[in-house]
Amino acid sequence: MSRKYKFREKGGAYFISFAVVNWIDVFTREIYFSCIIDSLEFCRKHKEMEIYEYCIMPSHIHLIFRSSFEDPSDLIRDFKGFTSKKLLKLIEENQQESRKEWLLWMFERAGKKNSNASKRQFWQQNNKPIEIWSLKVFEQKLNYIHNNPVVSGFVIDQIDYKYSSARNYGNGDHTILKIDLN
Repeated sequence: MSRKYKFREKGGAYFISFAVVNWIDVFTREIYFSCIIDSLEFCRKHKEMEIYEYCIMPSHIHLIFRSSFEDPSDLIRDFKGFTSKKLLKLIEENQQESRKEWLLWMFERAGKKNSNASKRQFWQQNNKPIEIWSLKVFEQKLNYIHNNPVVSGFVIDQIDYKYSSARNYGNGDHTILKIDLN
């Protein structure tokens, strides 16, 4: 039995989460957050990704999205492939990164355990997409995504977390990342 989760309804909206290998807290510096935000914005503009919710936590990302090209699997594969290369390069070149050697060692270690990785592995391979097939599922996942920083103790109110679409919904703040409010 395959352990791979699949995007079955190609034109549907999906909730996915993907994490850094070993749940390493990489997203602790503005430069790394910016890489993810810029990449999501690129996917919105050039790869027809519709983003309905997002939250970038220190070690993982949550998204509710849809591929207008009806190819969500390739879209996420390309996003993860590009961002992994870009983030590894940013870490390698970041003179202020006090954990540089340790981070690169951890990514190399993960890469050696994965036959699909050439040298280093940044993202865990699984995504476990969950199709958003009803308004109830959408609201459940939206609440989960937006409450993640609150439950983790980063903020008291979900609207105060900078890297979450809770700001888009709560006060119309699209300064970090524009989302598709359909």
